[in-house]
Amino acid sequence: MAARVFLSRSVHLLSKGKRSHLGRIAAYKYSTAAALEDPIKPTVNVDHTKLFINGQFVDSASRKTFPTLDPRTGEVIAHIAEGDAEDINRAVAAARKAFDEGPWPRMTAYERSKILLRLADLIEKHNDQIATLETWDTGKPYAQAAKIEVPMVVRLLRYYAGWADKIHGMTIPADGPYHVQTLHEPIGVAGQIIPWNFPLLMFSWKIGPALACGNTIVLKTAEQTPLSALYVANLLQEAGLPEGVLNIISGFGATAGASLCSHMDVDKLAFTGSTETGKTILELAAKSNLKPVTLELGGKSPFIVCEDADIDTAVEQAHFALFFNQGQCCCAGSRTYVHEKVYDEFLEKAKARALKRVVGDPFKSGTEQGPQIDSKQFDKIMKYIRSGVDSGATLETGGEQFGKKGYYIKPTVFSNVKDDMLIAQDEIFGPVQSILKFKDLDEVVRRANSSRYGLAAGVFSQNIDTANTLARALRVGTVWINCFDTFDAAIPFGGYKMSGQGREKGEYGLRNYLQVKAVVTPLKNPAWL
Repeated sequence: MAARVFLSRSVHLLSKGKRSHLGRIAAYKYSTAAALEDPIKPTVNVDHTKLFINGQFVDSASRKTFPTLDPRTGEVIAHIAEGDAEDINRAVAAARKAFDEGPWPRMTAYERSKILLRLADLIEKHNDQIATLETWDTGKPYAQAAKIEVPMVVRLLRYYAGWADKIHGMTIPADGPYHVQTLHEPIGVAGQIIPWNFPLLMFSWKIGPALACGNTIVLKTAEQTPLSALYVANLLQEAGLPEGVLNIISGFGATAGASLCSHMDVDKLAFTGSTETGKTILELAAKSNLKPVTLELGGKSPFIVCEDADIDTAVEQAHFALFFNQGQCCCAGSRTYVHEKVYDEFLEKAKARALKRVVGDPFKSGTEQGPQIDSKQFDKIMKYIRSGVDSGATLETGGEQFGKKGYYIKPTVFSNVKDDMLIAQDEIFGPVQSILKFKDLDEVVRRANSSRYGLAAGVFSQNIDTANTLARALRVGTVWINCFDTFDAAIPFGGYKMSGQGREKGEYGLRNYLQVKAVVTPLKNPAWL
């Protein structure tokens, strides 16, 4: 478990390779040429478009399909089987049978570990095909998918494969002649719903700990991005995963998602997505069988630049914290608080960095930013940009569509942002950086904590006392000090307040998929207690 994947470090290395020729691409900035070129044709076929139930690819019960679209053009990539309540019933029945009667929870933990390792190996072997599908379906740069995200999926599955045979209970002394032990048992059938911004990465966050603990799964993909999970489904049999252990349904939240959350034979739910949808899932879980729910929801993460910070590093990290993945990150550093003494310097450098950002076809080498996921998200972001202008913030750069085809938006920077503006309160989920000014630590802590969200924060200071003060004062699930988006299979992730409940990844992630049972046995004439 020693080797680890650090997202921010990997992205830094990729961007470092590009910065060596930023002078050459300066003339390219905001040019519509890249967006108007004919899109690069992906070098992979879409072979898996059906639901995956009980180890087989099958049509939906209704035979209905829906299109998954290329964000570069809005054109149809493929038509995908549309699951609904009947398909959820079929998938849950398969998962229930696999848990109650099948070999998965009954095989040794070491055998489960080996199957997870084989799955990781197969995903690694198919890295380029999976990354191509992920880029085609989401619009994220191919280099990001191929060199960062798919390797992180592999790493996480290997991490949880290592945990499979290390899950155990305790022996507990009691007040009397009793032998007391706890058993950590798999929870049963887990229902999981993943988002569209990091489809396969969130797929691994969900299935890794659940499978390591011996559970079975019904997983619903986001309707915008079903392709990579369905491709991996094709690898499950080769990895040795028994039928019914992992079932994958593509479909919509109001039908397939609601049915999964309300199902009386689902023992556990895990969801990553918006806070509003998270509330609905909690309600459905409570109204059905009161199944436990893990939620990783929205964020409005503060990125705090203190007066003693290394400004050049802070500018680059703040840029990465916000614009990575087209700004479509739940933990994006979307409230950039900068000390008044360095505000002007930071602002000018942040604006210059945004102007150098390379926007274009995500399959093109050197592209840093592709299109937003779809027209709905594009329109939402543009609405927030207009709101920022109307509320009095200063639009420093961007704020417009990039090109005339697809869902591209120019990297956007606002200054003179106030806490009561919507762009400083709401999760925009797009390439819009809001830069705010603060005077002292007490003020910035109060303002940072005033958000209804509490997912993550960044702190940039060369003073360890300042960093420690802020780390303890900020009401968030993760604080990154002089770095941002440093992810690792072993580091837990989750939020305070309306950013969710529970933690994913690391040892903490196992707790979501285990029940604790106490077993008490009387002892007759014990030699010791």
